[in-house]
Amino acid sequence: MKKKSIFLIAGVATLYFNNAYAQETPQDSTRSASIEQVVITGNSNPKKKIESSTAISTFSAKEIQKQNPISAAALLQRVPGFAVETSGGEVGNNLFARGIPSAGAYEFVQVQEDGLPVFEDGALQFANADNFFRVDNSVNRLEALRGGSGSIYATNSPGGLINFITKEGSNDFKGTAKLETSTYGLMRTDVNLGGALVQDKLFFNVGGFYRSDDGIRKTGFKANNGGQIRMNLKYVFDKGYAKVYYKKLDDRNTFFLPIPLVQNGNDLKGFQGFDPNYGTYSYRAISQLNIPQAGGGFFSRNLEDGIHPKVDVLGAEFKYDLGNNFSVINKTRYTDINMNYTGIFPAGGPQTAADFAKNYDEYQDTDNNPATPPVLVHAVAPQYTSVSTGAVVNPAYVQKLGFWAIDKQMNNFVNDLQFNYKLDKGNVTAGFYKSSWKSHQYWNWSNILTTASDRPELLNLVDTSLNPTDTGYSKTYNGVTDMTFLQRDTQTQGSLNDLYVNIDYNITDALSFNAGIRYSHDFYKGNFANTTNSNLNNSGLTTDGTHGFTTTTADDNMSVLGSKFTYWNYNIDKVSYTLATNYKINKENAVYARFSHGFRSPNEEAYYNYFSNPNPDGPLKAVTTNQLEVGYKYYSRTFDLAVIPFYSTLKNLSFTDIFSDGTSENTFANTRNYGVEFEGYARLFSNILEVTFNGTVQNPKYKNLETGSLLEGNTVRRMPKFYFNIAPAVNITKSWRAYVSMNYYGKRFQDELNAQTLPSFSEFGAGMSYQLGKIRFAVDGTNIFNTIGITEGDPRAGSPTGDGIIMARPIMGAAARASITLDF
Repeated sequence: MKKKSIFLIAGVATLYFNNAYAQETPQDSTRSASIEQVVITGNSNPKKKIESSTAISTFSAKEIQKQNPISAAALLQRVPGFAVETSGGEVGNNLFARGIPSAGAYEFVQVQEDGLPVFEDGALQFANADNFFRVDNSVNRLEALRGGSGSIYATNSPGGLINFITKEGSNDFKGTAKLETSTYGLMRTDVNLGGALVQDKLFFNVGGFYRSDDGIRKTGFKANNGGQIRMNLKYVFDKGYAKVYYKKLDDRNTFFLPIPLVQNGNDLKGFQGFDPNYGTYSYRAISQLNIPQAGGGFFSRNLEDGIHPKVDVLGAEFKYDLGNNFSVINKTRYTDINMNYTGIFPAGGPQTAADFAKNYDEYQDTDNNPATPPVLVHAVAPQYTSVSTGAVVNPAYVQKLGFWAIDKQMNNFVNDLQFNYKLDKGNVTAGFYKSSWKSHQYWNWSNILTTASDRPELLNLVDTSLNPTDTGYSKTYNGVTDMTFLQRDTQTQGSLNDLYVNIDYNITDALSFNAGIRYSHDFYKGNFANTTNSNLNNSGLTTDGTHGFTTTTADDNMSVLGSKFTYWNYNIDKVSYTLATNYKINKENAVYARFSHGFRSPNEEAYYNYFSNPNPDGPLKAVTTNQLEVGYKYYSRTFDLAVIPFYSTLKNLSFTDIFSDGTSENTFANTRNYGVEFEGYARLFSNILEVTFNGTVQNPKYKNLETGSLLEGNTVRRMPKFYFNIAPAVNITKSWRAYVSMNYYGKRFQDELNAQTLPSFSEFGAGMSYQLGKIRFAVDGTNIFNTIGITEGDPRAGSPTGDGIIMARPIMGAAARASITLDF
C-alpha cells in the first residue's frame, strides 16, 4: 500500500505537470553564481567566498526550497566534512565534523541563528541543538563552516559553525505560502511575509509553519505535531540599524531508536515480525506509564508527547558607524526552553521467552570458591500474559525496553559586543563575548517488557512454580520490569567570558592574510541529588488490588532522590587561535591554507561522571584540537569546485554514552584524522543539466594512546571513511524540472574495538517541480528504493557483537511529499 501511494502521487503529478500547462516561465534554477556569493560566518566582515580563507558551504533560500529537506539534519547532509545521521526523525540527530567522534548530538560544532547560538552548548544530555531549531520559509540562507575560524567566533566549535540566517523585510512587500502533504499523513503549511512599514526606514518580516503527521515509522499516533513562528523588525538610519526579533517554537516529535535486524556480513534484513523500514518500538499500545513512587505519589508519562520543547527567544541587534573608520555591532539574545522528553530506548536486543525468564533464575555460591560456578537453586517456570487482556500468550521473542522520561528547564543569555576598525588594506575586529546558561534536568527511567514486534504489546511475567502470594511470584507490574530504576536531579551552569581579536589584511590585491585569537575564561558549576534505593513492600499499596508489592520483583531497586546534594565547579582558561592566507590567482581561482587550534569543554555527562566518582581514573580535561587545511576553489558562472585536504588531531576526547542500565561509559582517547573534502556544481548543455555534488574521504584513527591499549590504530567509531552526495537535475523545459539524488554512506564500525560493522548503503531520492507563474508544484520522494541503511548500532548496549540479531537504527522507509508554493 505504501509503494502504491508513492507511485500514485508521482504519476498523477507527472501527468498534471506535463499536460495541464503549456506556459513557459523563467527557468527554475537552484543555484546562484558562487562567484558573487558573500559570506559572513567565520569572517570579521562580509567577503566573497573566493576571498575567504575558510571551508564554507552556502545554501540560498531557493536551494533549500528545491531540496525540501525533511529535517535540519537532512539539509546538512549536503555539506562535505559533516557526517550526519538522520535516522532519529525530525530532531535528535547526530552530526560528526571532520571525523571527530562523540556520543552524538552537535558536540563539536555550534548551531547558530543570525550569528548567535541556538543554545550555548549544542550537546547537552537529550538536548541536541536541532531539538530547538526548525527549517522553514523564514530562513534566508545557510552558511556551514568547517574547522578553521570556528573556534575564534564561537565556543566549543572546533568542528565548525552552522549559521541559519533569517529573512528580513525590504521596500518591496513579498510573501510565500506553502501547503504540503505526504504518504504518511502530513499536513503542513508554511507562510512568510516581509515588507516595509516605513519606506527605506522600518522593515518587518514574519514567518513560520504548522505541521502534523503520522510519521514514516508507524507509531499509531501523531508522531509530529506543532509549529514555529518568527518575526523581526529592523530600523535603518544613516549610520547603522537596530533590529529586534522573537521566536516561538512549540513542537512534538517522536524520537526513533534502534530496532532488531538480522545481519550477515554486509547483508541486512528485517527481524521476524518487524518491518525495518516502517516499524518502531515507539508504539501507541505501550505509550502510557503510571507507576507508584517509593518516595510517595505516582509518576505518569505519555510516550505520545515525544520530544516536546517549548522555546521562547527574544533578541536584538544594533550596528553603528562611530566615524574615523570605527564601527560597533552588538548582538544579544535570551532563550528560555522548557522541554519534556519521552522515548523508548531498547535495553539490549530481543530474547526468546525462555531465555529472558532465565534472567530471574536464582543461583547460590555454596562453597565460597570463586573457581567453581554458582549453583542453580531455583529455576523460573515462566508464564507470559497480555497486560491489556490478561490472556496467556506464548511469544517467540520478548523485548526489554527502557521508558525514559527527562524534563529539562534551560535558559541562555548571550551578548556579543564587537568593534571593527577599517584599515586601508584590511580591518581589525575585537570583541567581548558573554554567555550565561543553565540546564536543570530531572530523569525518571523505568524498563518495560513487550513482544519483540513493530506493534509491541505489554507483557506480564510470573513464576508458576510459586504461589501468587509468594515473594517474587511476579517479575512485572503492569508490564514494568524495573520501576523507576534511575532518577537524577541535576543542574549545570556555564558562565563564559571570552575576548577575541581577528585581523584581515590584504598584502597585495591577490594575497590576503588572516589571524585570530580568542581567550576563554569560562566557569562551570552544578549539583546533583544523591540517591538511595528502596521498594514498595511496606507502602500498603497493592499490585492488583489484592497482593502487596512483596509478590513482585519490579519494585526491588527503585531509586529515591535524597535531600543531600553534591556540588561541583570547574574552570577553564584556554586560548584558541588561527592563522591563514588566501591567494586569489584570478577572478575565478584561489588557493588558501589555514592552521587552527581550539578546544571543547567537558560535556554535561562528563561532569556528572567525574564528580560522582569518588576515585576518578584521571583528571577532567577539555578536548583540544589542532587542524591544518589547504584548499583550492574555482568559481564561475557555470561551474564551481572546492577541494580541501585537511589534517586534525584531538587529545583527551571523552566518550560518555549512557547505557541502558543507567551507567555511563567513561573512556578517553586521542585521535588523528586526515582526508579531503570536495564539493561542486555544474550547469551543462545550455543549462539543461545541473549537477551538485559533495563528498569526503578520510581516515580517522585512535592514535597515541597508553601502551597496550586495545584501541590503538583502530578506526574511530561510527565514522565512514568515504561518504558523498550527488544530485543531478534536468530542466526539461523552462518550467518543468526533475531531479534524482544519491546519498552514499560508507562502511563504519559501531564500537571502538571495531567488533561490529555497520555496512555501507546508498539512499536514493527523486522529485520534480513545475513552475506556473508564481505558483510552484512539487513532488519529492525519499529513500525511493526502500533501502535498509543503518546509521548506528545500539550505543547503549555496551560491547556489541558481530552477525546475527543486532540492534540498529535504520533510515526511514520510502516516502513521498507533494507541495504547492505561492510566491507573491
